[in-house]
Amino acid sequence: MVASGETTVGGRMGRALRVAPGWLGALLLVVLTACGSGAPAAPSVPPPPPATVRVEPAGAVDVAPRAAVAATTDGTFTDVTLTASPGGAVAGTLSPDRRRWTPDGPLAYGATYTWGGTAAGPDGRTVPVTGSFRTVAPGETVRATLNIGDGREVGVAAPITIQFAAPVEDKAAVERALQVRTSVPTEGSWAWLPDQDGGSRVHWRPKEYWRAGTQVDVRADLLGVPFGGGAWGREDLTTSFRIGRSQIVRADVNSFRLVVERDGQQVMDVPASYGLDSDPARTTRSGIHVVTEKFPSKRMVSPQFGYDVVMGWAVRISNNGEFIHANPGSVGSQGSSNVTHGCVNLSTADARTYFDSALYGDPVEVTGSGVDYSARDGDVYDWTVPWDQWRSMSALT
Repeated sequence: MVASGETTVGGRMGRALRVAPGWLGALLLVVLTACGSGAPAAPSVPPPPPATVRVEPAGAVDVAPRAAVAATTDGTFTDVTLTASPGGAVAGTLSPDRRRWTPDGPLAYGATYTWGGTAAGPDGRTVPVTGSFRTVAPGETVRATLNIGDGREVGVAAPITIQFAAPVEDKAAVERALQVRTSVPTEGSWAWLPDQDGGSRVHWRPKEYWRAGTQVDVRADLLGVPFGGGAWGREDLTTSFRIGRSQIVRADVNSFRLVVERDGQQVMDVPASYGLDSDPARTTRSGIHVVTEKFPSKRMVSPQFGYDVVMGWAVRISNNGEFIHANPGSVGSQGSSNVTHGCVNLSTADARTYFDSALYGDPVEVTGSGVDYSARDGDVYDWTVPWDQWRSMSALT
Protein backbone atom coordinates (compact mmCIF):
# COMPACT_ATOMS: atom_id res chain seq x y z
CA MET A 1 0.00 0.00 0.00
CA VAL A 2 1.30 3.39 -0.96
CA ALA A 3 0.61 6.49 0.97
CA SER A 4 -1.10 9.37 -0.79
CA GLY A 5 1.30 11.76 -2.56
CA GLU A 6 4.02 9.14 -3.18
CA THR A 7 4.84 7.13 -6.25
CA THR A 8 6.16 3.60 -6.34
CA VAL A 9 8.96 2.92 -8.79
CA GLY A 10 10.47 -0.48 -9.13
CA GLY A 11 10.52 -3.77 -10.81
CA ARG A 12 7.84 -6.41 -10.65
CA MET A 13 9.82 -8.54 -8.25
CA GLY A 14 11.65 -5.74 -6.43
CA ARG A 15 10.75 -3.91 -3.36
CA ALA A 16 8.76 -0.77 -4.02
CA LEU A 17 10.68 2.55 -4.06
CA ARG A 18 8.78 5.41 -2.71
CA VAL A 19 9.64 8.78 -4.41
CA ALA A 20 8.42 12.12 -3.25
CA PRO A 21 6.35 13.96 -5.82
CA GLY A 22 8.91 16.83 -6.20
CA TRP A 23 11.69 14.52 -7.18
CA LEU A 24 9.75 12.78 -9.85
CA GLY A 25 9.76 15.77 -12.19
CA ALA A 26 13.49 16.20 -11.84
CA LEU A 27 14.11 12.55 -12.52
CA LEU A 28 11.94 12.59 -15.62
CA LEU A 29 13.81 15.71 -16.89
CA VAL A 30 17.13 13.95 -16.50
CA VAL A 31 15.85 10.86 -18.28
CA LEU A 32 14.32 12.89 -21.09
CA THR A 33 17.49 14.97 -21.51
CA ALA A 34 19.71 11.93 -21.61
CA CYS A 35 17.51 10.34 -24.16
CA GLY A 36 17.33 13.43 -26.39
CA SER A 37 19.09 13.36 -29.83
CA GLY A 38 20.55 17.00 -29.96
CA ALA A 39 24.22 17.88 -28.84
CA PRO A 40 25.12 21.21 -27.17
CA ALA A 41 25.52 24.09 -29.73
CA ALA A 42 29.15 25.02 -30.64
CA PRO A 43 30.30 28.45 -29.45
CA SER A 44 30.32 31.12 -32.21
CA VAL A 45 33.78 32.15 -33.68
CA PRO A 46 34.28 35.90 -34.30
CA PRO A 47 35.32 36.86 -37.87
CA PRO A 48 39.03 37.72 -38.45
CA PRO A 49 39.88 41.40 -38.09
CA PRO A 50 40.29 43.45 -41.28
CA ALA A 51 43.77 44.06 -42.71
CA THR A 52 45.75 46.96 -41.29
CA VAL A 53 47.80 49.34 -43.45
CA ARG A 54 50.64 51.59 -42.40
CA VAL A 55 52.22 54.31 -44.55
CA GLU A 56 55.34 56.25 -43.74
CA PRO A 57 55.90 59.08 -43.49
CA ALA A 58 52.31 59.91 -42.59
CA GLY A 59 51.23 63.54 -42.68
CA ALA A 60 54.82 64.79 -42.45
CA VAL A 61 56.24 67.93 -44.04
CA ASP A 62 59.79 68.82 -45.11
CA VAL A 63 60.52 65.15 -45.82
CA ALA A 64 63.93 64.53 -47.41
CA PRO A 65 63.70 62.93 -50.87
CA ARG A 66 65.77 59.97 -49.63
CA ALA A 67 63.86 59.46 -46.39
CA ALA A 68 62.32 56.04 -45.67
CA VAL A 69 59.07 55.85 -47.66
CA ALA A 70 56.96 52.67 -47.61
CA ALA A 71 53.46 51.20 -47.35
CA THR A 72 53.10 47.97 -45.32
CA THR A 73 50.21 45.67 -44.43
CA ASP A 74 49.53 42.50 -42.42
CA GLY A 75 47.22 41.42 -45.25
CA THR A 76 48.12 41.59 -48.93
CA PHE A 77 48.08 44.62 -51.19
CA THR A 78 45.72 44.51 -54.13
CA ASP A 79 47.38 47.64 -55.48
CA VAL A 80 49.43 50.57 -54.18
CA THR A 81 49.94 54.00 -55.71
CA LEU A 82 51.95 57.04 -54.70
CA THR A 83 51.22 60.16 -56.70
CA ALA A 84 53.20 63.40 -56.67
CA SER A 85 51.73 66.83 -57.23
CA PRO A 86 53.35 68.08 -59.33
CA GLY A 87 54.94 65.05 -60.97
CA GLY A 88 52.41 62.25 -61.34
CA ALA A 89 52.69 58.56 -60.47
CA VAL A 90 55.82 57.33 -58.67
CA ALA A 91 57.41 54.08 -59.83
CA GLY A 92 57.76 51.51 -57.08
CA THR A 93 58.22 47.85 -56.22
CA LEU A 94 55.87 45.49 -54.37
CA SER A 95 57.54 42.76 -52.30
CA PRO A 96 56.99 39.12 -53.39
CA ASP A 97 54.57 38.53 -50.50
CA ARG A 98 52.66 41.70 -51.51
CA ARG A 99 52.99 43.14 -48.01
CA ARG A 100 55.41 46.03 -48.62
CA TRP A 101 55.70 48.70 -51.33
CA THR A 102 58.63 51.08 -51.72
CA PRO A 103 59.51 53.70 -54.36
CA ASP A 104 62.26 52.81 -56.83
CA GLY A 105 64.30 55.96 -56.28
CA PRO A 106 64.47 59.29 -54.48
CA LEU A 107 61.48 61.61 -54.53
CA ALA A 108 61.39 65.15 -55.85
CA TYR A 109 61.76 68.38 -53.93
CA GLY A 110 58.73 70.49 -53.00
CA ALA A 111 55.97 68.04 -53.95
CA THR A 112 52.90 66.69 -52.17
CA TYR A 113 52.65 62.88 -52.27
CA THR A 114 49.34 61.06 -51.85
CA TRP A 115 48.88 57.34 -51.16
CA GLY A 116 46.22 55.21 -52.83
CA GLY A 117 45.26 51.57 -53.36
CA THR A 118 43.76 48.74 -51.30
CA ALA A 119 44.82 45.86 -49.08
CA ALA A 120 42.82 42.64 -48.45
CA GLY A 121 42.54 40.65 -45.23
CA PRO A 122 42.21 36.85 -44.87
CA ASP A 123 38.42 37.04 -45.30
CA GLY A 124 38.75 39.04 -48.53
CA ARG A 125 37.54 42.28 -47.01
CA THR A 126 39.50 45.30 -48.33
CA VAL A 127 40.70 48.48 -46.69
CA PRO A 128 41.97 51.59 -48.47
CA VAL A 129 45.56 52.88 -48.54
CA THR A 130 45.40 56.54 -47.58
CA GLY A 131 47.66 59.33 -46.40
CA SER A 132 49.88 62.11 -47.71
CA PHE A 133 53.10 63.98 -46.98
CA ARG A 134 55.20 66.77 -48.47
CA THR A 135 58.89 66.86 -49.34
CA VAL A 136 61.24 69.66 -48.43
CA ALA A 137 61.49 72.69 -50.73
CA PRO A 138 65.14 73.86 -50.49
CA GLY A 139 66.09 77.47 -50.66
CA GLU A 140 69.11 76.45 -52.76
CA THR A 141 70.20 73.38 -54.70
CA VAL A 142 73.84 72.95 -55.63
CA ARG A 143 74.99 71.53 -58.95
CA ALA A 144 78.01 69.22 -59.17
CA THR A 145 80.05 67.87 -62.09
CA LEU A 146 82.20 64.77 -62.57
CA ASN A 147 85.41 65.03 -64.54
CA ILE A 148 85.35 61.67 -66.37
CA GLY A 149 82.49 60.85 -68.74
CA ASP A 150 80.84 57.51 -69.44
CA GLY A 151 82.82 55.11 -71.57
CA ARG A 152 86.11 57.01 -71.49
CA GLU A 153 89.51 55.35 -71.27
CA VAL A 154 91.96 57.13 -68.97
CA GLY A 155 95.49 56.78 -67.66
CA VAL A 156 96.70 55.04 -64.52
CA ALA A 157 97.08 58.27 -62.50
CA ALA A 158 93.63 59.68 -63.32
CA PRO A 159 91.89 61.16 -60.28
CA ILE A 160 88.12 61.21 -59.98
CA THR A 161 87.03 64.76 -59.22
CA ILE A 162 83.69 66.27 -58.28
CA GLN A 163 83.44 70.05 -58.51
CA PHE A 164 80.55 71.78 -56.71
CA ALA A 165 79.08 75.08 -57.84
CA ALA A 166 79.01 76.43 -54.28
CA PRO A 167 80.77 75.75 -50.97
CA VAL A 168 79.70 72.59 -49.13
CA GLU A 169 79.32 72.95 -45.37
CA ASP A 170 78.37 69.37 -44.47
CA LYS A 171 81.17 67.56 -46.28
CA ALA A 172 80.64 64.36 -44.29
CA ALA A 173 77.01 64.07 -45.43
CA VAL A 174 78.08 64.55 -49.03
CA GLU A 175 80.97 62.12 -48.84
CA ARG A 176 78.70 59.41 -47.43
CA ALA A 177 76.69 59.71 -50.66
CA LEU A 178 79.73 58.97 -52.86
CA GLN A 179 80.75 55.51 -54.01
CA VAL A 180 83.58 54.13 -56.15
CA ARG A 181 83.40 50.49 -57.28
CA THR A 182 86.23 48.76 -59.14
CA SER A 183 86.51 45.50 -61.05
CA VAL A 184 89.65 44.59 -59.10
CA PRO A 185 90.38 45.38 -55.43
CA THR A 186 91.73 48.95 -55.30
CA GLU A 187 92.58 50.89 -52.17
CA GLY A 188 91.69 54.56 -52.46
CA SER A 189 90.19 57.53 -50.65
CA TRP A 190 88.27 60.76 -51.14
CA ALA A 191 90.00 63.97 -50.10
CA TRP A 192 88.60 67.49 -49.91
CA LEU A 193 90.88 70.03 -51.57
CA PRO A 194 90.66 73.80 -51.08
CA ASP A 195 87.63 75.40 -52.72
CA GLN A 196 88.05 76.39 -56.34
CA ASP A 197 85.95 78.08 -59.03
CA GLY A 198 83.48 79.34 -56.43
CA GLY A 199 82.76 75.97 -54.83
CA SER A 200 84.05 72.97 -52.93
CA ARG A 201 85.77 70.03 -54.63
CA VAL A 202 86.51 66.46 -53.64
CA HIS A 203 88.95 64.09 -55.36
CA TRP A 204 89.32 60.30 -55.20
CA ARG A 205 92.57 58.56 -56.09
CA PRO A 206 93.99 55.10 -55.47
CA LYS A 207 96.89 54.64 -53.08
CA GLU A 208 99.02 53.45 -56.00
CA TYR A 209 98.53 53.93 -59.72
CA TRP A 210 95.45 52.19 -61.09
CA ARG A 211 95.92 48.71 -62.48
CA ALA A 212 95.64 48.76 -66.27
CA GLY A 213 92.29 47.48 -67.52
CA THR A 214 90.36 48.23 -64.31
CA GLN A 215 86.68 49.03 -64.79
CA VAL A 216 85.51 51.87 -62.53
CA ASP A 217 81.93 52.82 -61.63
CA VAL A 218 81.20 56.01 -59.70
CA ARG A 219 77.91 57.00 -58.02
CA ALA A 220 77.22 60.33 -56.39
CA ASP A 221 73.70 60.08 -54.95
CA LEU A 222 73.43 63.79 -54.19
CA LEU A 223 69.72 64.46 -54.77
CA GLY A 224 68.15 64.75 -51.35
CA VAL A 225 71.45 65.18 -49.48
CA PRO A 226 71.63 68.22 -47.18
CA PHE A 227 74.79 70.20 -47.95
CA GLY A 228 74.41 72.41 -44.88
CA GLY A 229 73.42 76.05 -44.65
CA GLY A 230 70.01 75.33 -46.21
CA ALA A 231 71.50 74.00 -49.46
CA TRP A 232 70.78 70.55 -50.90
CA GLY A 233 72.17 68.44 -53.72
CA ARG A 234 70.53 69.11 -57.08
CA GLU A 235 70.87 65.75 -58.84
CA ASP A 236 72.55 62.34 -58.84
CA LEU A 237 75.70 61.76 -60.88
CA THR A 238 77.08 58.52 -62.31
CA THR A 239 79.89 57.53 -64.60
CA SER A 240 81.54 54.33 -65.76
CA PHE A 241 84.98 54.31 -67.32
CA ARG A 242 88.01 52.11 -67.93
CA ILE A 243 91.67 52.41 -67.05
CA GLY A 244 93.67 51.97 -70.24
CA ARG A 245 97.22 50.78 -70.76
CA SER A 246 99.85 51.87 -68.26
CA GLN A 247 101.88 54.70 -69.77
CA ILE A 248 104.36 56.58 -67.58
CA VAL A 249 106.64 59.43 -68.63
CA ARG A 250 110.03 59.53 -66.89
CA ALA A 251 111.30 63.09 -67.13
CA ASP A 252 114.71 63.62 -65.48
CA VAL A 253 115.53 67.26 -66.12
CA ASN A 254 119.26 66.59 -65.73
CA SER A 255 119.24 63.90 -68.41
CA PHE A 256 117.89 66.31 -71.07
CA ARG A 257 115.77 63.45 -72.32
CA LEU A 258 112.15 62.28 -72.08
CA VAL A 259 111.46 58.56 -71.66
CA VAL A 260 108.05 56.91 -72.15
CA GLU A 261 107.27 53.46 -70.73
CA ARG A 262 104.15 51.61 -71.82
CA ASP A 263 103.07 48.50 -69.92
CA GLY A 264 106.58 48.22 -68.51
CA GLN A 265 108.36 48.52 -71.87
CA GLN A 266 110.27 51.58 -73.05
CA VAL A 267 108.69 52.95 -76.22
CA MET A 268 110.33 56.42 -76.46
CA ASP A 269 113.64 57.95 -75.42
CA VAL A 270 114.02 61.34 -77.07
CA PRO A 271 115.98 64.58 -76.58
CA ALA A 272 114.24 67.24 -74.50
CA SER A 273 114.79 70.63 -72.97
CA TYR A 274 113.25 71.56 -69.61
CA GLY A 275 112.80 74.79 -67.69
CA LEU A 276 115.83 76.94 -66.89
CA ASP A 277 116.77 75.71 -63.42
CA SER A 278 118.67 78.85 -62.47
CA ASP A 279 115.36 80.77 -62.44
CA PRO A 280 112.85 79.28 -59.94
CA ALA A 281 110.01 80.93 -61.90
CA ARG A 282 111.01 78.95 -65.01
CA THR A 283 111.97 75.59 -63.48
CA THR A 284 109.97 72.51 -64.48
CA ARG A 285 108.59 71.34 -61.13
CA SER A 286 109.69 67.97 -59.71
CA GLY A 287 106.88 65.62 -58.81
CA ILE A 288 104.11 63.54 -60.35
CA HIS A 289 102.15 65.58 -62.88
CA VAL A 290 99.00 64.32 -64.60
CA VAL A 291 97.99 64.75 -68.24
CA THR A 292 94.73 66.72 -68.31
CA GLU A 293 94.34 68.13 -71.84
CA LYS A 294 95.96 68.12 -75.25
CA PHE A 295 95.79 70.48 -78.23
CA PRO A 296 97.09 70.07 -81.81
CA SER A 297 97.99 73.77 -81.56
CA LYS A 298 97.96 75.96 -78.46
CA ARG A 299 98.43 79.69 -78.04
CA MET A 300 100.80 80.33 -75.12
CA VAL A 301 100.97 83.80 -73.60
CA SER A 302 103.14 85.09 -70.76
CA PRO A 303 103.13 88.80 -69.91
CA GLN A 304 105.77 88.01 -67.29
CA PHE A 305 108.24 86.69 -69.83
CA GLY A 306 106.98 88.62 -72.81
CA TYR A 307 105.94 85.91 -75.27
CA ASP A 308 102.79 85.22 -77.25
CA VAL A 309 103.28 82.18 -79.46
CA VAL A 310 101.38 79.22 -80.91
CA MET A 311 102.95 75.82 -80.28
CA GLY A 312 102.02 72.47 -81.79
CA TRP A 313 101.17 69.09 -80.25
CA ALA A 314 100.77 70.51 -76.75
CA VAL A 315 99.93 68.15 -73.86
CA ARG A 316 99.04 69.94 -70.61
CA ILE A 317 100.56 68.41 -67.47
CA SER A 318 99.63 71.12 -64.93
CA ASN A 319 97.63 74.31 -64.60
CA ASN A 320 100.68 76.44 -63.95
CA GLY A 321 101.55 76.54 -67.66
CA GLU A 322 103.57 73.33 -67.98
CA PHE A 323 103.13 71.41 -71.24
CA ILE A 324 104.99 68.82 -73.22
CA HIS A 325 104.99 70.34 -76.69
CA ALA A 326 106.85 70.86 -79.92
CA ASN A 327 109.25 73.80 -80.11
CA PRO A 328 111.32 73.98 -83.27
CA GLY A 329 113.11 77.05 -81.87
CA SER A 330 114.75 75.09 -79.04
CA VAL A 331 115.78 72.00 -81.04
CA GLY A 332 119.43 73.07 -80.76
CA SER A 333 119.23 72.86 -76.97
CA GLN A 334 117.13 69.69 -76.76
CA GLY A 335 119.27 66.88 -75.41
CA SER A 336 121.97 69.18 -74.05
CA SER A 337 120.58 72.08 -71.97
CA ASN A 338 117.46 73.41 -70.28
CA VAL A 339 116.28 76.73 -71.68
CA THR A 340 112.48 76.71 -71.52
CA HIS A 341 110.04 78.65 -69.35
CA GLY A 342 108.94 75.47 -67.54
CA CYS A 343 107.55 73.38 -70.39
CA VAL A 344 109.13 70.23 -71.81
CA ASN A 345 110.27 71.00 -75.37
CA LEU A 346 110.55 68.27 -78.00
CA SER A 347 111.09 68.22 -81.74
CA THR A 348 107.94 68.44 -83.85
CA ALA A 349 108.13 64.77 -84.83
CA ASP A 350 108.74 63.54 -81.28
CA ALA A 351 106.03 65.81 -79.85
CA ARG A 352 103.51 64.48 -82.39
CA THR A 353 104.38 60.88 -81.52
CA TYR A 354 103.95 61.51 -77.82
CA PHE A 355 100.78 63.56 -78.37
CA ASP A 356 99.13 60.70 -80.24
CA SER A 357 99.85 58.30 -77.37
CA ALA A 358 98.79 60.47 -74.42
CA LEU A 359 95.59 59.92 -72.42
CA TYR A 360 93.95 61.99 -69.72
CA GLY A 361 95.33 60.70 -66.44
CA ASP A 362 98.74 59.57 -67.65
CA PRO A 363 101.43 60.30 -65.03
CA VAL A 364 104.45 62.42 -65.90
CA GLU A 365 107.15 61.90 -63.28
CA VAL A 366 109.48 64.88 -63.29
CA THR A 367 112.67 64.53 -61.22
CA GLY A 368 115.89 66.43 -60.63
CA SER A 369 114.78 70.07 -60.55
CA GLY A 370 115.17 72.48 -57.64
CA VAL A 371 111.47 73.22 -57.13
CA ASP A 372 108.79 70.70 -56.14
CA TYR A 373 105.37 70.45 -57.76
CA SER A 374 102.69 71.36 -55.19
CA ALA A 375 99.20 72.74 -54.59
CA ARG A 376 100.22 76.18 -55.80
CA ASP A 377 100.86 74.77 -59.26
CA GLY A 378 97.32 73.83 -60.24
CA ASP A 379 94.21 71.83 -59.58
CA VAL A 380 95.56 68.28 -60.01
CA TYR A 381 98.40 67.89 -57.54
CA ASP A 382 96.92 64.77 -55.97
CA TRP A 383 100.00 62.56 -56.32
CA THR A 384 102.26 65.04 -54.54
CA VAL A 385 100.34 64.47 -51.28
CA PRO A 386 101.63 61.56 -49.13
CA TRP A 387 99.07 58.79 -48.74
CA ASP A 388 98.48 59.15 -44.99
CA GLN A 389 97.97 62.88 -45.41
CA TRP A 390 95.63 62.28 -48.34
CA ARG A 391 93.46 59.95 -46.27
CA SER A 392 93.32 62.51 -43.46
CA MET A 393 91.74 64.97 -45.94
CA SER A 394 88.58 62.82 -46.06
CA ALA A 395 85.62 64.27 -44.13
CA LEU A 396 84.95 60.77 -42.73
CA THR A 397 88.38 60.15 -41.23
